[in-house]
Amino acid sequence: MLKRLKKGLWNYRNVILIVLIPLLLLPLPVVAGTKEAECAFVLLLMATYWVTEVIPLSMTAMLPAILFPMFGIMKSSSVAKEYFKDFHFLLVGVTCFATSIEKWGLHRRIALRLVTMVGVNPAWLMLGFMTVCAFLSMWVQNTSAVTMVMPIVEAVLQHILKAKEGGCRPDQETNIRSKHDLMVCKAICISIAYSSNIGGITTLPGTSPNLIFSESVFTFRIYPNCSCINFGNWLLLCLPISVIMLLLTWIWLHWLFISSDFRFLWRCGGEKSEKERAARKVIEDEYKSLGPMSSQEIFTGVIFLVMVLLWLTRSPGFVPGWASLFPHSNSGYISDATVALLLGLLFFIVPRQLLSFRKDVSKIFFIPLHPAAMISWKEFQASMPWKVALLVGGGFALAEGTKESGLSLWVAKLMTPLGDLPVLATIAVACIIVTMVTEVASNAATITIFLPILSPLAEAIHVNPLYVLIPTTLCTSFSFLMPVSNPPNAIVFAYGHFHIMDMVKAGLGVNVIGVLAVLLAVATWGVPLFSLDTYPDWAPVLPGFNSTTP
Repeated sequence: MLKRLKKGLWNYRNVILIVLIPLLLLPLPVVAGTKEAECAFVLLLMATYWVTEVIPLSMTAMLPAILFPMFGIMKSSSVAKEYFKDFHFLLVGVTCFATSIEKWGLHRRIALRLVTMVGVNPAWLMLGFMTVCAFLSMWVQNTSAVTMVMPIVEAVLQHILKAKEGGCRPDQETNIRSKHDLMVCKAICISIAYSSNIGGITTLPGTSPNLIFSESVFTFRIYPNCSCINFGNWLLLCLPISVIMLLLTWIWLHWLFISSDFRFLWRCGGEKSEKERAARKVIEDEYKSLGPMSSQEIFTGVIFLVMVLLWLTRSPGFVPGWASLFPHSNSGYISDATVALLLGLLFFIVPRQLLSFRKDVSKIFFIPLHPAAMISWKEFQASMPWKVALLVGGGFALAEGTKESGLSLWVAKLMTPLGDLPVLATIAVACIIVTMVTEVASNAATITIFLPILSPLAEAIHVNPLYVLIPTTLCTSFSFLMPVSNPPNAIVFAYGHFHIMDMVKAGLGVNVIGVLAVLLAVATWGVPLFSLDTYPDWAPVLPGFNSTTP
């Protein structure tokens, strides 16, 4: 009877938590009765639902639209405005580009070409795949990058193992008999998941936390007058971080799973093993099977280069960018989202048949009356991360609610004693906390929860808010420990080449590497990039708080 009761409770655990959590938090709005307490009730309720995932993340993000009007914190019309921002236009444009990449197979060409360049030694092969995945993650969602790369990785691994088995048939299931082969598979597969997160932090549109940070902080949200972050200086800050993390992660995974012998770094040439020859052959065959580069791939690649170029030159900072050619250029009228949306629209306009006729212009006259575009709306819908769009909107609404209710100011006063600590120590503590939380909550949910807390913390200790917000935003992407920590981890784990404990052991080391690399960046080259050593005039000065300078 007791066993049946436990089983029944476990089966209905989600329903129990949905009801129980609000009841436990109810004293906040009932007993305290202040706007700060009511907003804290909403914040804690959403944070708990996001961590436990008792209801879908995107639906939890809808709670401010229900509760803020009921508590009188914000009007329903005001809350609704928070759910669609400049961020969403950027997301739409980038998704159009990612859809075209995947549809026309440009990612396969890039991946296979790079792998053939680095060679098929297990160590160099792992670095090659990591580089490909990290590069793709700079421009598309991390999940998409892993989805693109893993089938190629799996094909290469299977051919390596089949060579070991003596050349078994392609449709024959391969048994991994060598411990070394098993470790190579573990290392390469785990490295794909990690490199997607590492590459994603490099650019503002590369991962959801970066986008949420950029929209929340300086696109008319927390600090409306802050215009010191753009695509270019973010790339200058984070590209070295990504390179350092990628190389150290590669070395760490090689030491942990493959070998502690690193003499291959300076040893070149030599006789190739049977497995290496087999792997090179399958990669070369895969690349040859792609044939010559299609017009659609060329068009997608050109659009990509144009998009990056326009992002880098829109407002470089040290010289006037092309945005200055338009009126009101200093008022933030044009953003990275404008560029992404404009170029993304081209994929729905340019007929794919038109691009196919570049060798025979006469065939242009035989284009159908309603020619198909580079991508269709159905294909775009399948790629568009609607869950992220709603989740981010809920985060914006939550951040605005904490500001309107006065909760952010209350938190700032509460955290004033932290001003007695060294600033770098405070940042390190914040980074460690965020890195721990993001292992059990989604990256987007974690940064959404912490942004309204960390910005008043920076104001309370009178430190440039970017000095606190940038490193914690980056650390939000460091969810390396568990397969359930983020979708890329789960996708790679589903291939069955490693156990959970393998990822836990590897992830602990990568977490340490990531936090140290971020702290190094914000303490050195990040200071002149964003003037982190001075308190900016766009941040409010709170009277009576401790003043600390880095």
